[in-house]
Amino acid sequence: MAKSSADDEELRRACEAAIEGTKEKIEMSIRVAKSRGIWGKSGKLGRSHMAKPRVLAISTKSKGQGTKAFLRVLKYSTGGVVEPAKLYKLKHLSKVDVLTNDPSGCTFLLGFDNLRNQSVAPPQWTMRNVDDRNRLLLCILNICKDVLGRLPKVVGIDVVEMALWAKENTPTITKQQGNLQDGPVAASVAEGDTKVTVERELVSQAEEEDMEALLGTYVMGIGEAEAFSERLKRELQALEAANVHAIMESEPLIDEVLQGLDSASNCVEDMDEWLGIFNLKLRHMREDIESIEVRNNKLEMQSVNNKSLIEELDKLLERLCIPSEYATSLTGGSFDEARMLQNIEACEWLTNALRSLEVPNLDRGYANMRAVREKRAELNKLKTTFVKRASEFLRNYFASLVDFMISDKSYFSQRGQLKRPDHADLRYKCRTYARLLQHLKSLDKNCLGPLRKAYCSSLNLLLRREAREFANELRASTKASRNPTVWLEGSTGSNQSVNSADTSTVSEAYAKMLTIFIPLLVDESSFFAHFMCFEVPALVPPGNLSNGNKTGPNDDDNDDDLGIMDIDDNDGKTGKRSADLEALNESLRDLLDGIQEDFYAVVDWAYKIDPLRCISMHGITERYISGQKADAAGFVRILLDDLGSRISMQFTRFVEEACHQIERNERNVRQVGILSYIPRFATLATRMEQYIQGQSRDLVDQAYTKFVTVMFVTLDKVAQADQRYTDIMLLENYAAFQNSLYDLANVVPILAKFYHQASESYEQACTRFISTIIYSQFDRLFQFEHRIEDLMYTITPEEIPFQLGLSKMDLRKVVKSSLSGVDKSINAMYKRLQKNLTSEELLPSLWDKLKKEFLDKYDSFAQLVAKIYPNETIPSVSEMRDLLASM
Repeated sequence: MAKSSADDEELRRACEAAIEGTKEKIEMSIRVAKSRGIWGKSGKLGRSHMAKPRVLAISTKSKGQGTKAFLRVLKYSTGGVVEPAKLYKLKHLSKVDVLTNDPSGCTFLLGFDNLRNQSVAPPQWTMRNVDDRNRLLLCILNICKDVLGRLPKVVGIDVVEMALWAKENTPTITKQQGNLQDGPVAASVAEGDTKVTVERELVSQAEEEDMEALLGTYVMGIGEAEAFSERLKRELQALEAANVHAIMESEPLIDEVLQGLDSASNCVEDMDEWLGIFNLKLRHMREDIESIEVRNNKLEMQSVNNKSLIEELDKLLERLCIPSEYATSLTGGSFDEARMLQNIEACEWLTNALRSLEVPNLDRGYANMRAVREKRAELNKLKTTFVKRASEFLRNYFASLVDFMISDKSYFSQRGQLKRPDHADLRYKCRTYARLLQHLKSLDKNCLGPLRKAYCSSLNLLLRREAREFANELRASTKASRNPTVWLEGSTGSNQSVNSADTSTVSEAYAKMLTIFIPLLVDESSFFAHFMCFEVPALVPPGNLSNGNKTGPNDDDNDDDLGIMDIDDNDGKTGKRSADLEALNESLRDLLDGIQEDFYAVVDWAYKIDPLRCISMHGITERYISGQKADAAGFVRILLDDLGSRISMQFTRFVEEACHQIERNERNVRQVGILSYIPRFATLATRMEQYIQGQSRDLVDQAYTKFVTVMFVTLDKVAQADQRYTDIMLLENYAAFQNSLYDLANVVPILAKFYHQASESYEQACTRFISTIIYSQFDRLFQFEHRIEDLMYTITPEEIPFQLGLSKMDLRKVVKSSLSGVDKSINAMYKRLQKNLTSEELLPSLWDKLKKEFLDKYDSFAQLVAKIYPNETIPSVSEMRDLLASM
């Protein structure tokens, strides 16, 4: 017989480890199979109710003077470790039902009274055999009896059979007496090789003795259980019949009992009648009391409602009352700076009064009252009057401020003195009315449009005047020699000293113009955006690289401009409104339009002095463009973009003119040697690299590309004018290009690209020129070689000496005519090379190339002769190499 899992010590230790920390003691642990069933329909399982392996553990826990008992359900995790799944308290165990539809009798249900109302079907537990089932149920019943003092209802199994089974499987029982608070005491039983653990008996010792005495009166074998059961039923029926007979014999006693019952019934009826009368009276009294309570509640509610109505009417009357001091300020008060506080208070009162009469803030029932409608109309009339008066005052005020500043010449640059525009006083005076503008916006948004136009129109005159005077004085005070725009013209000679004048003051003047006016325009845009109540994000705070410099003398201006943020109560809002942003851009165009002309004038003036200064001005402009990120600086970005385009256009104009100067070389008389624009381009490129600032690299690279492309195309055209000197012209000029740009090509990637292109063209021209010189002296020799090579494609080498013109005699004639005076021929090649070259520094390298090329060709000829004419002898390659080395 297989060992029961109840005796598995490893299983018990695993269960104890799973509930470690709960202070519970495992009394029994056993493996079971869990499935689902329904009360009254046990055993009907579907595909979704397959049996699952589980472990049932009975545990006890001592608490004070008592003991608690639990039934734990443990499941296996993925790694085969036992872990807690469910916990049942045995005090709620009300029923143990062994399923009759399971022939093996190993399946049972445990019913808990606190789970009866759940819709989930109780689980069915299936044991391996009946012995495991009996051991588990005996343990549960013993614990219920000892700990709880009661037994659950047992269905489907006879308790007597359970006791008999327990007695049969416990031949030796060692009982240990103890307090119930220590939990049930287990007894160890040994039968053969099977170890069975049985809990306390289901019946007491006295009951067991009585049962043995009863069973002893019947002489039957242990296997005659059915006969014994039938006999007990017959005796029970006989006993019940005897009891009925005894009752029938006691008829007089029954009559007396019936008479007593009739008397008691009459008394009960009388009492019921009295109670009905009392109930009726009590019902009438209850109705009277309820009526009185209803009347009292109505009176109390009416009193509370009247009090609330009086309070609401007082509040409404307070809203409808217009204070006399506010009415005076709104209709005819002055807008002087001293009275602005009273005007602001009146605006705040008017705004709050109008809001308080709107439906969200006023009960809908009051909104249609005649008094409320009349008062709302009166407040709207006050609002219209005040907005009209304030708008007219502000338009006149803006114009008067600007007119005063324009009339004072000390505000502008004068001869010999550059004046930085200072709008601190203007903004301070405008800030006095910032609160007023905010209230005007809350009262009537449409009134801000004309005010914004008036402010832009007035301030635009001031800004354009300041820019014009500053630009004029800046140009007049800047001393710089004018450089000619002709850099690559062939007629100007090779002297470039005329182009070496220092024109850095021109770039400095342009940078000063931007340094002064770009932050000013950004600050004016920011001030205007916040002063005129546009809801757009703030500008870059002071200290950021918004003006091209990390620090500058205008930091105080930035602080003063952004101080307008203190005016707005809603300065925490950073949401961008597309409508406000579009309106802001239109207003900024009105504010700053026209000022770009003075910037254009400075750019054109700088171009006339030194066109190359466009490079540095372009870098300065790009740096300022990258610093303008705020929405309020939109027009400033447009201005800078236009300036960048203007500078690029002027520089492109210079590049085009320089290209025309290069192309004019094509129409000149036949030129010999190095073209003039080759070395001049190197000087021009060096100067351009000195002017590069910031992001002007692309502009310069595009110019390089245009210059070099035109230079190479023009060089090819000039070289093609005389086919005799084409290669000489090309190799000399490409060599000069490489020599003049060697240093720059190491640091400028685009020039390195053209340097390599010139190097390739130089090598090709050298190869063609050297081949021409070699063939001029040894044409017959190498033509003979070419004829042999052509025939080798069609016939075998052995047949070639028998071909017409290629016999051994022909070979001897060609060798004699070509190599008889080879030293003179080589000397003639050197003289021709020396005569055609105008650049003496190229002669050594070209002569080395010529010797190497000649030796390669002669080596090929010698190998071909040795293969076709093996018996013929010609001067060896080593002899020819020694001859060349000696010359």
